[in-house]
Amino acid sequence: MVRALTIARVELVRLLRDRANIFFVFVFPLLLVVLIGAGFGGSMEQRIGMVAPDDLAADRLVGHLEEGRRVTVVRVGDVDELTQRVERGGLAAGIVLPSDFGRAVAGARDVDVGFVARPDGTSQALRVLVEDAVAGEAATIAAARTAAAVVGGEASQLVALAAEQRTDLGGVEVRTEQVGADELAQEFAGLGQFDLGASSQLFLFTFLTAITASASLIQTRRLGVAQRMLATPTSVSTLLVGQAGGRVLVALLQAAYIVVATLLLFRVDWGDPVATGAVVLLFCVLSGAAGMLIGATMRNDSQAGSVGVGLGLGFAALGGSMVPLEVFPDAMRRVAMITPHAWANDAMAEIVRRDAGVLDVLGQLGVLAGFATGLLALATWRLRRLLATGA
Repeated sequence: MVRALTIARVELVRLLRDRANIFFVFVFPLLLVVLIGAGFGGSMEQRIGMVAPDDLAADRLVGHLEEGRRVTVVRVGDVDELTQRVERGGLAAGIVLPSDFGRAVAGARDVDVGFVARPDGTSQALRVLVEDAVAGEAATIAAARTAAAVVGGEASQLVALAAEQRTDLGGVEVRTEQVGADELAQEFAGLGQFDLGASSQLFLFTFLTAITASASLIQTRRLGVAQRMLATPTSVSTLLVGQAGGRVLVALLQAAYIVVATLLLFRVDWGDPVATGAVVLLFCVLSGAAGMLIGATMRNDSQAGSVGVGLGLGFAALGGSMVPLEVFPDAMRRVAMITPHAWANDAMAEIVRRDAGVLDVLGQLGVLAGFATGLLALATWRLRRLLATGA
Protein backbone atom coordinates (compact mmCIF):
# COMPACT_ATOMS: atom_id res chain seq x y z
CA MET A 1 0.00 0.00 0.00
CA VAL A 2 2.86 2.38 0.79
CA ARG A 3 4.35 1.79 -2.66
CA ALA A 4 0.96 2.38 -4.31
CA LEU A 5 0.56 5.68 -2.45
CA THR A 6 4.08 6.68 -3.48
CA ILE A 7 3.28 5.99 -7.14
CA ALA A 8 0.07 8.03 -6.86
CA ARG A 9 1.95 10.91 -5.24
CA VAL A 10 4.57 10.88 -7.99
CA GLU A 11 1.85 11.09 -10.64
CA LEU A 12 0.38 14.15 -8.89
CA VAL A 13 3.81 15.82 -8.61
CA ARG A 14 4.47 15.22 -12.33
CA LEU A 15 1.20 16.99 -13.14
CA LEU A 16 1.92 20.00 -10.95
CA ARG A 17 5.48 20.46 -12.22
CA ASP A 18 4.15 21.34 -15.65
CA ARG A 19 3.37 25.06 -15.46
CA ALA A 20 0.84 24.85 -18.27
CA ASN A 21 -1.18 22.44 -16.13
CA ILE A 22 -1.31 24.98 -13.31
CA PHE A 23 -3.31 27.33 -15.54
CA PHE A 24 -5.67 24.71 -16.92
CA VAL A 25 -6.22 22.95 -13.58
CA PHE A 26 -6.57 25.92 -11.23
CA VAL A 27 -7.10 29.17 -13.14
CA PHE A 28 -9.10 28.37 -16.26
CA PRO A 29 -12.01 26.62 -14.46
CA LEU A 30 -12.63 29.66 -12.27
CA LEU A 31 -12.50 31.96 -15.30
CA LEU A 32 -15.24 29.93 -16.97
CA VAL A 33 -17.32 29.96 -13.78
CA VAL A 34 -17.08 33.77 -13.78
CA LEU A 35 -17.94 34.04 -17.49
CA ILE A 36 -20.94 31.72 -17.18
CA GLY A 37 -22.10 33.54 -14.05
CA ALA A 38 -21.81 36.91 -15.77
CA GLY A 39 -23.72 35.75 -18.83
CA PHE A 40 -26.29 33.30 -17.49
CA GLY A 41 -26.22 33.39 -13.71
CA GLY A 42 -28.88 34.67 -11.40
CA SER A 43 -29.28 38.33 -10.54
CA MET A 44 -26.05 39.58 -9.04
CA GLU A 45 -25.80 42.22 -6.37
CA GLN A 46 -25.76 45.71 -7.89
CA ARG A 47 -23.75 48.61 -6.49
CA ILE A 48 -25.41 52.01 -6.51
CA GLY A 49 -23.39 55.11 -5.68
CA MET A 50 -24.84 57.92 -3.58
CA VAL A 51 -23.77 61.51 -3.08
CA ALA A 52 -25.57 62.56 0.08
CA PRO A 53 -25.11 64.45 3.34
CA ASP A 54 -24.51 62.48 6.53
CA ASP A 55 -27.94 62.67 8.13
CA LEU A 56 -30.75 60.44 9.35
CA ALA A 57 -33.00 60.98 6.32
CA ALA A 58 -30.28 59.81 3.91
CA ASP A 59 -29.63 56.75 6.10
CA ARG A 60 -33.34 55.90 5.98
CA LEU A 61 -33.26 56.09 2.18
CA VAL A 62 -30.27 53.75 2.10
CA GLY A 63 -32.19 51.33 4.31
CA HIS A 64 -35.19 51.43 1.95
CA LEU A 65 -32.91 50.64 -1.01
CA GLU A 66 -30.98 47.76 0.54
CA GLU A 67 -33.82 46.09 2.43
CA GLY A 68 -34.81 42.83 0.72
CA ARG A 69 -32.99 43.69 -2.52
CA ARG A 70 -29.70 42.69 -4.14
CA VAL A 71 -28.44 46.25 -3.89
CA THR A 72 -25.49 47.76 -2.06
CA VAL A 73 -25.28 51.52 -1.64
CA VAL A 74 -21.79 53.03 -1.83
CA ARG A 75 -21.16 56.57 -0.56
CA VAL A 76 -19.29 58.75 -3.09
CA GLY A 77 -17.63 62.10 -2.42
CA ASP A 78 -19.03 64.28 -5.22
CA VAL A 79 -21.12 64.25 -8.39
CA ASP A 80 -18.13 64.25 -10.75
CA GLU A 81 -16.66 61.14 -9.14
CA LEU A 82 -20.05 59.47 -9.15
CA THR A 83 -20.59 60.21 -12.85
CA GLN A 84 -17.13 58.93 -13.74
CA ARG A 85 -17.57 55.66 -11.85
CA VAL A 86 -20.96 55.04 -13.42
CA GLU A 87 -19.60 55.75 -16.91
CA ARG A 88 -16.74 53.29 -16.39
CA GLY A 89 -19.02 50.58 -15.04
CA GLY A 90 -17.67 50.63 -11.49
CA LEU A 91 -21.16 51.46 -10.27
CA ALA A 92 -24.44 50.34 -11.83
CA ALA A 93 -26.11 53.71 -11.18
CA GLY A 94 -25.99 56.69 -8.85
CA ILE A 95 -28.21 58.87 -6.66
CA VAL A 96 -27.60 62.54 -5.91
CA LEU A 97 -29.25 64.10 -2.84
CA PRO A 98 -29.09 67.85 -2.13
CA SER A 99 -26.88 69.01 0.71
CA ASP A 100 -29.94 70.09 2.72
CA PHE A 101 -31.78 66.79 2.19
CA GLY A 102 -32.17 66.08 5.90
CA ARG A 103 -33.48 69.59 6.71
CA ALA A 104 -35.85 69.50 3.75
CA VAL A 105 -37.31 66.17 4.82
CA ALA A 106 -37.53 67.28 8.45
CA GLY A 107 -39.36 70.38 7.28
CA ALA A 108 -41.72 68.30 5.11
CA ARG A 109 -40.57 70.16 2.00
CA ASP A 110 -40.38 68.81 -1.54
CA VAL A 111 -36.91 67.53 -2.53
CA ASP A 112 -35.37 66.84 -5.95
CA VAL A 113 -33.42 63.56 -6.13
CA GLY A 114 -30.98 63.09 -9.00
CA PHE A 115 -30.42 59.75 -10.73
CA VAL A 116 -27.26 59.00 -12.75
CA ALA A 117 -27.23 55.96 -15.04
CA ARG A 118 -26.07 54.51 -18.31
CA PRO A 119 -28.62 53.92 -21.10
CA ASP A 120 -29.07 50.18 -20.55
CA GLY A 121 -31.65 47.79 -19.21
CA THR A 122 -29.98 47.34 -15.81
CA SER A 123 -30.11 51.06 -15.14
CA GLN A 124 -33.79 51.22 -15.98
CA ALA A 125 -34.50 48.38 -13.58
CA LEU A 126 -32.49 50.09 -10.85
CA ARG A 127 -34.37 53.33 -11.45
CA VAL A 128 -37.58 51.55 -10.50
CA LEU A 129 -35.98 50.44 -7.23
CA VAL A 130 -34.73 53.94 -6.49
CA GLU A 131 -38.14 55.45 -7.26
CA ASP A 132 -39.74 52.94 -4.90
CA ALA A 133 -37.31 53.82 -2.10
CA VAL A 134 -37.79 57.56 -2.66
CA ALA A 135 -41.54 57.01 -2.67
CA GLY A 136 -41.22 55.44 0.76
CA GLU A 137 -39.53 58.55 2.11
CA ALA A 138 -42.09 60.74 0.31
CA ALA A 139 -44.85 58.77 2.04
CA THR A 140 -43.39 59.82 5.39
CA ILE A 141 -43.60 63.48 4.37
CA ALA A 142 -47.14 63.01 3.05
CA ALA A 143 -48.19 61.35 6.31
CA ALA A 144 -46.77 64.25 8.31
CA ARG A 145 -48.61 66.77 6.14
CA THR A 146 -51.86 64.84 6.47
CA ALA A 147 -51.52 64.61 10.23
CA ALA A 148 -50.83 68.35 10.43
CA ALA A 149 -53.94 69.09 8.38
CA VAL A 150 -56.15 66.82 10.51
CA VAL A 151 -54.95 67.43 14.05
CA GLY A 152 -53.22 70.76 13.51
CA GLY A 153 -49.63 71.73 14.14
CA GLU A 154 -46.55 72.03 11.99
CA ALA A 155 -45.80 69.22 9.53
CA SER A 156 -42.09 69.61 10.26
CA GLN A 157 -42.74 68.60 13.87
CA LEU A 158 -44.57 65.43 12.81
CA VAL A 159 -42.03 64.06 10.30
CA ALA A 160 -39.99 62.22 12.93
CA LEU A 161 -43.15 60.76 14.46
CA ALA A 162 -44.43 59.65 11.04
CA ALA A 163 -41.07 57.95 10.26
CA GLU A 164 -41.13 56.17 13.61
CA GLN A 165 -44.70 54.97 13.15
CA ARG A 166 -43.96 53.80 9.61
CA THR A 167 -41.16 51.61 10.95
CA ASP A 168 -43.24 50.17 13.80
CA LEU A 169 -46.40 49.46 11.82
CA GLY A 170 -46.63 46.11 10.08
CA GLY A 171 -46.73 46.20 6.32
CA VAL A 172 -49.15 44.51 3.98
CA GLU A 173 -47.88 41.17 2.71
CA VAL A 174 -48.59 40.64 -0.97
CA ARG A 175 -48.22 37.19 -2.47
CA THR A 176 -48.13 36.71 -6.22
CA GLU A 177 -48.56 33.59 -8.26
CA GLN A 178 -47.76 33.55 -11.96
CA VAL A 179 -50.16 31.32 -13.84
CA GLY A 180 -48.54 29.53 -16.78
CA ALA A 181 -45.08 30.92 -15.92
CA ASP A 182 -41.93 29.16 -17.04
CA GLU A 183 -41.03 26.90 -14.11
CA LEU A 184 -37.47 26.47 -15.35
CA ALA A 185 -36.92 30.23 -15.46
CA GLN A 186 -38.27 30.54 -11.92
CA GLU A 187 -35.96 27.73 -10.78
CA PHE A 188 -32.88 29.36 -12.32
CA ALA A 189 -33.93 32.76 -10.91
CA GLY A 190 -33.56 31.33 -7.41
CA LEU A 191 -29.89 30.50 -7.98
CA GLY A 192 -26.95 32.65 -7.05
CA GLN A 193 -25.05 34.25 -9.87
CA PHE A 194 -22.35 31.57 -10.05
CA ASP A 195 -24.30 28.54 -8.80
CA LEU A 196 -25.31 27.40 -12.29
CA GLY A 197 -21.80 27.19 -13.72
CA ALA A 198 -19.78 25.94 -10.74
CA SER A 199 -20.81 22.28 -10.61
CA SER A 200 -21.03 21.87 -14.40
CA GLN A 201 -17.49 23.23 -14.83
CA LEU A 202 -16.25 20.99 -12.05
CA PHE A 203 -17.41 17.92 -13.96
CA LEU A 204 -16.09 19.23 -17.26
CA PHE A 205 -12.58 19.96 -15.98
CA THR A 206 -12.06 17.03 -13.60
CA PHE A 207 -12.92 14.60 -16.40
CA LEU A 208 -10.88 16.51 -18.99
CA THR A 209 -7.83 16.87 -16.74
CA ALA A 210 -7.89 13.22 -15.68
CA ILE A 211 -8.04 12.08 -19.30
CA THR A 212 -5.34 14.43 -20.58
CA ALA A 213 -3.13 13.45 -17.62
CA SER A 214 -3.05 9.96 -19.13
CA ALA A 215 -0.01 11.12 -21.12
CA SER A 216 2.16 10.48 -18.06
CA LEU A 217 1.00 6.85 -18.00
CA ILE A 218 1.93 6.49 -21.68
CA GLN A 219 5.38 7.92 -20.95
CA THR A 220 5.76 5.48 -18.08
CA ARG A 221 5.05 2.62 -20.49
CA ARG A 222 7.16 3.83 -23.42
CA LEU A 223 10.22 4.73 -21.33
CA GLY A 224 10.20 1.36 -19.63
CA VAL A 225 9.62 2.78 -16.16
CA ALA A 226 6.80 0.34 -15.48
CA GLN A 227 8.95 -2.66 -16.45
CA ARG A 228 11.81 -1.49 -14.24
CA MET A 229 9.40 -1.02 -11.33
CA LEU A 230 8.17 -4.59 -11.80
CA ALA A 231 11.78 -5.78 -11.63
CA THR A 232 11.82 -4.52 -8.03
CA PRO A 233 9.72 -6.06 -5.22
CA THR A 234 6.67 -4.28 -6.64
CA SER A 235 3.74 -6.39 -7.74
CA VAL A 236 1.56 -5.73 -10.76
CA SER A 237 -1.39 -5.09 -8.44
CA THR A 238 0.57 -2.44 -6.54
CA LEU A 239 1.54 -0.72 -9.78
CA LEU A 240 -2.09 -0.82 -11.00
CA VAL A 241 -3.42 0.62 -7.72
CA GLY A 242 -0.78 3.35 -7.78
CA GLN A 243 -1.53 4.33 -11.37
CA ALA A 244 -5.29 4.35 -10.73
CA GLY A 245 -4.76 6.28 -7.51
CA GLY A 246 -2.67 8.86 -9.33
CA ARG A 247 -5.44 9.56 -11.84
CA VAL A 248 -8.09 9.75 -9.11
CA LEU A 249 -5.88 11.93 -6.90
CA VAL A 250 -5.48 14.46 -9.74
CA ALA A 251 -9.25 14.62 -10.21
CA LEU A 252 -9.93 14.91 -6.46
CA LEU A 253 -7.40 17.72 -6.05
CA GLN A 254 -8.95 19.75 -8.83
CA ALA A 255 -12.52 19.08 -7.67
CA ALA A 256 -11.71 20.06 -4.07
CA TYR A 257 -10.02 23.23 -5.28
CA ILE A 258 -13.02 24.26 -7.42
CA VAL A 259 -15.48 23.61 -4.58
CA VAL A 260 -13.47 25.53 -1.97
CA ALA A 261 -12.51 28.40 -4.30
CA THR A 262 -16.06 28.99 -5.58
CA LEU A 263 -17.44 28.71 -2.06
CA LEU A 264 -15.04 31.31 -0.66
CA LEU A 265 -14.77 33.67 -3.64
CA PHE A 266 -18.27 33.51 -5.14
CA ARG A 267 -20.35 32.11 -2.23
CA VAL A 268 -21.59 29.28 -4.41
CA ASP A 269 -24.26 27.14 -2.77
CA TRP A 270 -23.22 23.48 -3.08
CA GLY A 271 -26.27 22.15 -1.24
CA ASP A 272 -26.11 19.21 1.13
CA PRO A 273 -22.40 18.53 1.74
CA VAL A 274 -22.80 14.77 2.12
CA ALA A 275 -24.79 14.39 -1.10
CA THR A 276 -22.45 16.72 -3.02
CA GLY A 277 -19.39 14.94 -1.64
CA ALA A 278 -20.72 11.56 -2.75
CA VAL A 279 -21.44 12.79 -6.29
CA VAL A 280 -18.05 14.51 -6.63
CA LEU A 281 -16.14 11.53 -5.20
CA LEU A 282 -17.75 9.01 -7.55
CA PHE A 283 -17.25 11.30 -10.53
CA CYS A 284 -13.57 11.74 -9.67
CA VAL A 285 -13.12 7.96 -9.43
CA LEU A 286 -14.71 7.37 -12.83
CA SER A 287 -12.71 10.27 -14.30
CA GLY A 288 -9.48 8.74 -13.01
CA ALA A 289 -10.50 5.35 -14.38
CA ALA A 290 -11.25 6.91 -17.78
CA GLY A 291 -7.83 8.55 -17.79
CA MET A 292 -6.18 5.26 -16.90
CA LEU A 293 -8.05 3.49 -19.72
CA ILE A 294 -6.93 6.12 -22.25
CA GLY A 295 -3.35 5.84 -21.01
CA ALA A 296 -3.41 2.07 -21.34
CA THR A 297 -4.96 2.15 -24.81
CA MET A 298 -3.32 4.97 -26.76
CA ARG A 299 0.13 4.48 -28.29
CA ASN A 300 1.58 7.97 -27.83
CA ASP A 301 1.02 11.36 -26.20
CA SER A 302 -0.46 12.95 -29.33
CA GLN A 303 -3.15 10.29 -29.64
CA ALA A 304 -3.99 10.56 -25.96
CA GLY A 305 -4.23 14.33 -26.15
CA SER A 306 -6.47 14.36 -29.21
CA VAL A 307 -8.76 11.59 -28.00
CA GLY A 308 -8.83 12.96 -24.45
CA VAL A 309 -9.81 16.49 -25.43
CA GLY A 310 -12.38 15.21 -27.90
CA LEU A 311 -14.01 12.86 -25.41
CA GLY A 312 -13.80 15.36 -22.56
CA LEU A 313 -15.42 18.23 -24.44
CA GLY A 314 -17.88 15.98 -26.28
CA PHE A 315 -19.16 14.28 -23.13
CA ALA A 316 -19.35 17.64 -21.36
CA ALA A 317 -21.41 19.21 -24.14
CA LEU A 318 -23.71 16.21 -24.47
CA GLY A 319 -23.96 15.74 -20.71
CA GLY A 320 -25.15 19.23 -19.79
CA SER A 321 -21.90 20.83 -18.61
CA MET A 322 -22.14 23.60 -21.22
CA VAL A 323 -25.90 23.98 -21.53
CA PRO A 324 -28.26 22.79 -18.76
CA LEU A 325 -29.96 19.47 -19.46
CA GLU A 326 -33.36 21.05 -18.83
CA VAL A 327 -33.19 23.01 -22.07
CA PHE A 328 -32.46 19.87 -24.14
CA PRO A 329 -35.27 18.33 -26.21
CA ASP A 330 -36.61 15.11 -24.70
CA ALA A 331 -34.92 12.90 -27.29
CA MET A 332 -31.56 14.61 -26.85
CA ARG A 333 -31.83 14.37 -23.09
CA ARG A 334 -32.36 10.62 -23.31
CA VAL A 335 -29.25 10.36 -25.50
CA ALA A 336 -27.30 12.48 -23.01
CA MET A 337 -27.84 9.85 -20.32
CA ILE A 338 -25.17 7.67 -21.94
CA THR A 339 -22.58 10.05 -20.45
CA PRO A 340 -21.58 10.17 -16.77
CA HIS A 341 -21.72 13.97 -16.96
CA ALA A 342 -25.48 13.91 -17.48
CA TRP A 343 -26.06 11.81 -14.35
CA ALA A 344 -23.69 13.97 -12.29
CA ASN A 345 -25.28 17.22 -13.50
CA ASP A 346 -28.75 15.81 -12.90
CA ALA A 347 -27.78 14.89 -9.35
CA MET A 348 -26.35 18.35 -8.68
CA ALA A 349 -29.48 19.98 -10.08
CA GLU A 350 -31.52 18.04 -7.50
CA ILE A 351 -29.09 18.90 -4.69
CA VAL A 352 -28.53 22.60 -5.42
CA ARG A 353 -31.85 23.69 -6.95
CA ARG A 354 -34.29 21.43 -5.12
CA ASP A 355 -32.50 20.90 -1.76
CA ALA A 356 -32.15 17.15 -2.26
CA GLY A 357 -30.17 14.89 0.07
CA VAL A 358 -28.31 11.63 -0.42
CA LEU A 359 -31.46 9.52 -0.41
CA ASP A 360 -33.00 11.69 -3.13
CA VAL A 361 -30.11 11.08 -5.55
CA LEU A 362 -29.46 7.40 -4.87
CA GLY A 363 -30.39 6.55 -8.45
CA GLN A 364 -27.83 8.94 -9.92
CA LEU A 365 -25.21 7.78 -7.40
CA GLY A 366 -25.84 4.17 -8.37
CA VAL A 367 -25.32 4.92 -12.07
CA LEU A 368 -22.13 6.89 -11.34
CA ALA A 369 -20.87 4.00 -9.21
CA GLY A 370 -21.60 1.66 -12.13
CA PHE A 371 -19.65 3.90 -14.51
CA ALA A 372 -16.73 4.06 -12.07
CA THR A 373 -16.65 0.30 -11.48
CA GLY A 374 -16.90 -0.58 -15.17
CA LEU A 375 -14.26 1.88 -16.30
CA LEU A 376 -11.89 0.94 -13.49
CA ALA A 377 -12.25 -2.78 -14.23
CA LEU A 378 -11.70 -2.27 -17.94
CA ALA A 379 -8.70 0.01 -17.42
CA THR A 380 -7.14 -2.39 -14.92
CA TRP A 381 -7.58 -5.34 -17.27
CA ARG A 382 -6.08 -3.41 -20.19
CA LEU A 383 -3.06 -2.16 -18.25
CA ARG A 384 -2.43 -5.55 -16.63
CA ARG A 385 -2.42 -7.13 -20.09
CA LEU A 386 0.05 -4.56 -21.41
CA LEU A 387 2.40 -5.07 -18.45
CA ALA A 388 2.17 -8.85 -18.80
CA THR A 389 2.93 -8.87 -22.53
CA GLY A 390 5.43 -6.02 -22.44
CA ALA A 391 3.66 -4.23 -25.32
